[in-house]
Amino acid sequence: MLRTALRNVLAHKARLLMTVLAVMLGVAFVAGTLVFTNTISDAYQKSSQKGFKGVDVAITPDKKDDDAAHPGEAPRLSQRLLDQAAKSPGAASAYGVVKGSSSLADKKGDLIGGGFSNLGGNYYPGANGKDPRYNMAEGRAPKSAGEIALDSRTAERGHYKAGDSIRVSVDGPVRTEKVVGVFTTDDGNVAAGGTLALYDTVTAQKLFGKPGQFDEIDVKAAAGTSQSTLKSSIDKILPEQAKANTAKKLAKDQAKAIEEGMSSMQTAMLVFAGIALFVGIFIIVNTFSMLVAQRTRELALMRAVGATRRQVTRSVLIEATVVGAVAAVVGLAAGVGIGAVLRSVLNSTGATVPDGPLVVAPTTVLTSVVVGVVVTVLSAWLPGRRAAKIPPVAAMNSVHAAPTTRGLVVRNTIGTILAAAGAALVVTGARMGSDGKGPMAFGAAVLVIGVFVLTPLLSRPLIAAAAPVLRIFGMPGKLARQNAVRNPRRTAATASALMVGLTLITGMTVIAGSMQKGIDKMAADGLRSDYVVSMGTPGGRPLSPEVSKSLAKLPEVTSISPLRSSPARVAGDSASLMGVDPKAIKDQVGMDFTEGSFGALGGTKALVDDKIADKNHWKVGSVIPVTYEDGRGGKLTVGGIYEGNQMINGVMVDSATVTPHMATVADFQVMLKTKGGATEHNKDLLKKTLGQNPAIKIQNKQDISDEIASAFTLMLNMLYGLLAMAVIVAVLGVINTLAMSVFERSKEIGMLRAIGLDRGGIKRMVRLESLVISLFGGVLGLSLGVFFGWAAGELIATELPSYELVLPWPRMGLFLLMAALVGVIAALWPARRAAKLNMLAAIKAE
Repeated sequence: MLRTALRNVLAHKARLLMTVLAVMLGVAFVAGTLVFTNTISDAYQKSSQKGFKGVDVAITPDKKDDDAAHPGEAPRLSQRLLDQAAKSPGAASAYGVVKGSSSLADKKGDLIGGGFSNLGGNYYPGANGKDPRYNMAEGRAPKSAGEIALDSRTAERGHYKAGDSIRVSVDGPVRTEKVVGVFTTDDGNVAAGGTLALYDTVTAQKLFGKPGQFDEIDVKAAAGTSQSTLKSSIDKILPEQAKANTAKKLAKDQAKAIEEGMSSMQTAMLVFAGIALFVGIFIIVNTFSMLVAQRTRELALMRAVGATRRQVTRSVLIEATVVGAVAAVVGLAAGVGIGAVLRSVLNSTGATVPDGPLVVAPTTVLTSVVVGVVVTVLSAWLPGRRAAKIPPVAAMNSVHAAPTTRGLVVRNTIGTILAAAGAALVVTGARMGSDGKGPMAFGAAVLVIGVFVLTPLLSRPLIAAAAPVLRIFGMPGKLARQNAVRNPRRTAATASALMVGLTLITGMTVIAGSMQKGIDKMAADGLRSDYVVSMGTPGGRPLSPEVSKSLAKLPEVTSISPLRSSPARVAGDSASLMGVDPKAIKDQVGMDFTEGSFGALGGTKALVDDKIADKNHWKVGSVIPVTYEDGRGGKLTVGGIYEGNQMINGVMVDSATVTPHMATVADFQVMLKTKGGATEHNKDLLKKTLGQNPAIKIQNKQDISDEIASAFTLMLNMLYGLLAMAVIVAVLGVINTLAMSVFERSKEIGMLRAIGLDRGGIKRMVRLESLVISLFGGVLGLSLGVFFGWAAGELIATELPSYELVLPWPRMGLFLLMAALVGVIAALWPARRAAKLNMLAAIKAE
């Protein structure tokens, strides 16, 4: 039986090629994902380990999450603690670390690094005058205010050298500094495309709002002192809100954090690899079903000479194992190439990955082989089982056992139950709010399976609906329709492969378009300001109060309100107090009040959003205990309750009330209105007033909507690219089905040629059959996609009240056109093959 199985594989190389390609693509995606994420993770881990070179123990602040007395930012480390650490038994040296954000402009005025990670720090010279973290490759280290040192990669990108001047922004206002040195570093953020600017310690502490304080103290052990021994020594001098960790533990923790950060990307990509493999299952089932049908006489003969049912099934599974193993090996090799390409693509976007070898872990190899073989064998099991059930006598007489009426009734009943249950679960999940994600996801899977089971039943009426159009093409059109429904199960499996991909693409497009409409509406209704000014780099960096003061002096600015955020404990819970100008805020935002109004804001009277009010059972006049950022207590009175949204929510108070309690006075946004509204002239004037600062964003309503839209568009384009794999596999499925169909109908095609149907008519018949099957899958995919898009939108609407369902008709039409194109392309080779059949040889074919 083993020899028979291997012979059959070699005898049907061309027919099994599509199956190999389908499995290979899925395995390549799995392997490529694992290689890519393992490579990046390994590169970052090695880079982070280099960053701990010269550090044995690190002292950091230890902010307790439940610290009700000090709800503000984490405590900082003093110069006194640094001096004590340097003198601790077993310590060779210690240096203080100051961290912050510092955006750098190139010589054209553009932001270097695109805001990926614009960091600032301090150069802390030891006894020898050098900082072991940084090696000065050019010039010297900064020693006083107005001096700066750049990392070598940033200096190269910005074309800077020692002696040049550079424009810098720390918290808003533009500063001009002198580049006095260029250094090299193993910092992982720099290796990944970020920038690092160094100042002398005193200047760094002043710029980053930490006078006399450090964010971290790094201690180097003396010769012969272990990290654990040094840590024990350091622990004895630590104040209450500080902790010490060995460099080994920090490196381990950072490696774990990097791995966790990569896991979400890996999971997302593996999901799409799984979709491609799921679509490939339809092809494998189709291929082996047709191969078994073509070998009924051979299988019957084997049964007649003594082969058992198990042996017949086993021979089919052996074929599948060989095919799966070949596909897995080829897919693994292709996956390694995909991993390398993905890393190059990531580098080309500016997010430079630290240098390192391509990592092909043993688990990647094992996973690829197991996935390829298991998927193929499981998919071939049902056709193998069917092959074993064929009665030898019936098969010897070429009496192919058609599905019984009872079998079809059972299938349709099961499909109806699954589809109805799945749809009910999806609708129920949509009505459950944020708790409905689980039921909805499970219901969606059940519904897709139910529709797949029902597809043979659905194929007849839906394909029959195309009859009027197919009549235009005469006899080839009529034959194409009849051929498409001749084997409903095969048509269903082929169409379902395309259906899965289009369901996901359509659903995501509906959600993205609807969310964008909701965000546009929220911006239009919620924002009354002409411009919103904020830092343009990630991380929610604050703005200096000087920014709003400079803008307020402009005669063109008619109303302005800085927005400040201060951590606090409100009624015992962690929260943020949003400080605003009570006189100007009503001109900047549009909010609907359930109780009270803007007029109540001021002094110790606060406005709270409806969700917080409902949670705490507050109403106008309720008194709220509050612990401010500096640990002082107080009381606020609810003056109004408003309907919060994604842009404005939380506890709103007068800036004059919260500012005295802030450790660092800064704004996270500045809202303003101008004479004449949002015009290019006014925008240019604001930019000029702020010194053409590349790190500051000045946005109107449309800019804010476009920025959010660009994030959705980028995500959607990535998803389209990933789902294209499933569509490619679906194309292979259509080609495979048509090729097998042409082979089965060789005699019939020969008869058609003999009675007058020319080669053009044969080609047209096969192409139309392919087109009908593809459009059938496309219609099912679009319908399910719209349904899932609506259901997911109901969940999103609970968090985004302005969400509004939008059906992207042009794109949906494009997707249907794409399905038709898939059918046309897939039919090229089978149609050509059918037209080339010799009519006499075809008529003789059995």
